[in-house]
Amino acid sequence: MHPETTRVAAERLAEERHLIRYSGHAAFTPEVIARAAGTSVFTESGRELLDFTSGQMSAILGHSHPAIVATVRDQIALLDHLHSGMLSRPVAELSRRLAETLPDPLEKALLLTTGAEANEAAVRMAKLVTGRHEIVSFARSWHGMTQAAANATYSAGRKGYGPAAPGNFALPVPDRFHPDVVDADGSLDWPRQLDLGFDLIDAQSVGSLAACLVEPILSSGGVIELPPGYLAALAQKCRERGMLLILDEAQTGLCRTGDWYAFEHDGVVPDIITLSKTLGAGLPLAAVLTSPEIEQEAHERGFLFFTTHVNDPLPAAVGNTVLDVLARDRLDERARLLGTALRSQLDGIAARHEVVGDIRGRGLLLGVELAGDRVLGTGGADRLGAAVTRRCFELGLHMNIVQLPGMGGIFRIAPPLTASDEEIARGTAILDEALTDAVRGL
Repeated sequence: MHPETTRVAAERLAEERHLIRYSGHAAFTPEVIARAAGTSVFTESGRELLDFTSGQMSAILGHSHPAIVATVRDQIALLDHLHSGMLSRPVAELSRRLAETLPDPLEKALLLTTGAEANEAAVRMAKLVTGRHEIVSFARSWHGMTQAAANATYSAGRKGYGPAAPGNFALPVPDRFHPDVVDADGSLDWPRQLDLGFDLIDAQSVGSLAACLVEPILSSGGVIELPPGYLAALAQKCRERGMLLILDEAQTGLCRTGDWYAFEHDGVVPDIITLSKTLGAGLPLAAVLTSPEIEQEAHERGFLFFTTHVNDPLPAAVGNTVLDVLARDRLDERARLLGTALRSQLDGIAARHEVVGDIRGRGLLLGVELAGDRVLGTGGADRLGAAVTRRCFELGLHMNIVQLPGMGGIFRIAPPLTASDEEIARGTAILDEALTDAVRGL
């Protein structure tokens, strides 16, 4: 082995010596990251990587945005953390401003730290208000790794941890590229699929359906955009059963899809919405918003959801700055325009590469599905996805691939809303080259 290779391998082992590996079978990236700015992260060796995952799908304003840096610097010297029963001006202001971005009656807010916490609180509230306990979510959902959120998560992490809580039901995913219930033309017949899904849920239910918790675009589930009309039909199914509709907009909320919230695209208003990731633009901030009626009922029944960092002023101040920048720079429009350009470039890549099966998504949350099994045989998609991810990293692009049973690998592409046209073009050019190199090497 080359001495330099041996040295790097030894350093890597030393770096990981005391780390618990928390990503299933996925490995850490090959190099340690030293700093980040804008759309790029930089390794300790000085290499630049375009960040097409916005950190953990969160940094919608890019890394180290000047306005965020200034807010953190000023706020931490003034007021950072308080007792959970104390209120601060940043918290009151963010709650009001979030309500102003949402349609009526979503005007009561709870500020937390992570998406899992927000979903946990939303489910807990729904159970208390309805007096029921059963929760429905999509079969490829990801809502978090805390108790109720994990019970409603089906895409990964269910095996080996003992029994899940009773009363959690999976709804079939309306995936138009992999349709399971089809019409005469072979297209996804989602109304019939939805009816069949609820027929099964009704058969299993003990009469205690409390809520349906879904993403308007499944992200970890393969970037699946719900068909037009689906969300309205799902809301009607919930109303018929007295269930609350909870929308998890951790990744889709706050302009990423070209609208301030993805549900606006469908004209449906949920009973509860949860936000996280994009709200803090990379810092730990989440929110639950609901109606005064639901909040009042929960309060009267003694709703309890204490966390150490509930309603903390420092992240709330950051959230206010995020709203400032989103509105000032009209980043919803930017996401639509940049997303159109990115989609066009990805469509060009699909036309040139037989191993690209589908391009989908909305705004700056797009998916590229590899059809490696069709071209390379069984297991081809997994091998191709790993090879493309590795080659992208070598060429200067950080990509994230979702591997789901029975599907090809799906790249989730979600660059910051502040990315430049040149950075988008550079990233897609790297992906194009990486696909060529990976296919040639397999």
